[in-house]
Amino acid sequence: MAGHSKFKNIMHRKGAQDKKRASAFSKLSREITVAAKAGLPDPAMNARLRAAVLAARAGGMPKDNIERSINKASGSDGEIYEEIRYEGFGPGGVSLIIETLTDNRNRTATNVRTIVSRNGGNLGASGSVSHSFDRLGLISYPAKAGSADKVFEAALEAGADDVSSSDDGHEIWTAIESLHEVAKALEPVLGEYEGAKLAWRPQLEVTVGEGDAEILLKLIDALEEDDDVQTVWGNYDVPEDVLAKLG
Repeated sequence: MAGHSKFKNIMHRKGAQDKKRASAFSKLSREITVAAKAGLPDPAMNARLRAAVLAARAGGMPKDNIERSINKASGSDGEIYEEIRYEGFGPGGVSLIIETLTDNRNRTATNVRTIVSRNGGNLGASGSVSHSFDRLGLISYPAKAGSADKVFEAALEAGADDVSSSDDGHEIWTAIESLHEVAKALEPVLGEYEGAKLAWRPQLEVTVGEGDAEILLKLIDALEEDDDVQTVWGNYDVPEDVLAKLG
């Protein structure tokens, strides 16, 4: 268990979550509704819904908005969302996994394909890149939850497989089947987590140079701005000096 490895956050570059507030709330609301529809509409009895509600709280979503999103799941006239995954390639040989929630798969497919092709990438067939990622559970905590040593010890005791700590926070990795048991065991020690979900962790990372990095980051930003795109995962590593040059 590599408790002190500096595994970089491969979901997005630092600061990329600073999206427009309305768009962020829309994505959070959609995930809450889907989670509530997939199980019981009670966060205490539905692990995915609990994680979605905690993520919404961390994102500043008002309590009324959260409750409306949960209630949507039981409405007969509510939207029906599909979970669709796209796989493809970005600049510099980077592999990308794009997870979406959509009520119109044709619209989403067109938008994703257009965004990727216009920003130096191309989509592949299902399974074209996911074989080079591991499907794991990911539990996120803010830096204030504790020191790297404290989080490492707590994660080890809870049965986690790996931990990555940085100034931005802590990422605790688990086997898929252990995700919610580990998350539950961590709460008495570290408090409420910011997120607990299934994630894609690359087996190997690709270091991206300045030219490709600029195009890649624009591609990821454009994808994340689309309302149907929930998460973009990649196997890229953009060095700190390159990020500094790009601002």
